[in-house]
Amino acid sequence: MSIQKSDKIFVAGHRGMVGSAILRALEASGFQQLIKRDRSELDFGDSVAVTNFFQKEKPNIVILAAAKVGGIKSNNDFPVEFLLENLRVQDNAISAAYENGVRKLLFLGSSCIYPRLAPQPIPESALLTGRLEPTNEAYAIAKIAGVKLCQAYAREYAANFISAMPTNLYGPDDNFDLETSHVLAALLRKAHEAKKSGARQLVVWGTGTPRREFLHVADCASACLFLLEEYDSPEIINVGCGEDISIRELAELICDVVGFDGELAWDKTKPDGTPCKLLDVTKLTKLGWRPTIPLRDGIARTYDWFLKNVAA
Repeated sequence: MSIQKSDKIFVAGHRGMVGSAILRALEASGFQQLIKRDRSELDFGDSVAVTNFFQKEKPNIVILAAAKVGGIKSNNDFPVEFLLENLRVQDNAISAAYENGVRKLLFLGSSCIYPRLAPQPIPESALLTGRLEPTNEAYAIAKIAGVKLCQAYAREYAANFISAMPTNLYGPDDNFDLETSHVLAALLRKAHEAKKSGARQLVVWGTGTPRREFLHVADCASACLFLLEEYDSPEIINVGCGEDISIRELAELICDVVGFDGELAWDKTKPDGTPCKLLDVTKLTKLGWRPTIPLRDGIARTYDWFLKNVAA
């Protein structure tokens, strides 16, 4: 079921990194009926407000990119907030979407949903086959519940509600707060500040051995539009680039891009998280989608954005 240029499309979470990238991709593709509401205008935790919004606006297509997200520290420190807030947001939006005749909904999950020791690369079939990573278990459980709710609507009511599982994302509008950010944004900021202050050392959390896959958010947005056009199955689908890198290699690459030539030091008292997290993207590749932004180029573009919008 393809989407039409005349469709009313609601991107929930359009101010966030993923939502804003999807909005830019839709605008660039010629979609004009784009409905936007930021948190000050619509609280997704308020079921009455969400119901009223859907009854009034009647969107045809919904992309659910609104979520409470954070890095390893904030996930570990605030499990109650990560679980409750994400459950409320997605339950309210998904149920209101069905009740108000939304033709297609795309729910954005996360690679965190997979077991900590899942086979590498991680196939979609690994879901619920083992224990989750303890540091982000609450967030993962909320996202799994969102996936299962979409699948339940598909099975019980034949709703065209699909779920995509992006890998680690980065790019413009990322969160660069060192208390709550993800690893790539945090390292970018740390390298920039170390260079600026003339420091000789940059401290990185953990051992540097975990391996992670990174996808530029513009590529993720491109994949989302592709799935809205080409994918109608309630079965989850992975979105990634199919390549990973160690945290040590990532830190070295970021230092090179930023121009910090000091030493890396490893704080091994801090958690590493999941040892490896590479998604099996065979399903998406076979449908005909591939990313276009190499990691080094993506980091350089993100640093440029950071300099203009955060450091400035």
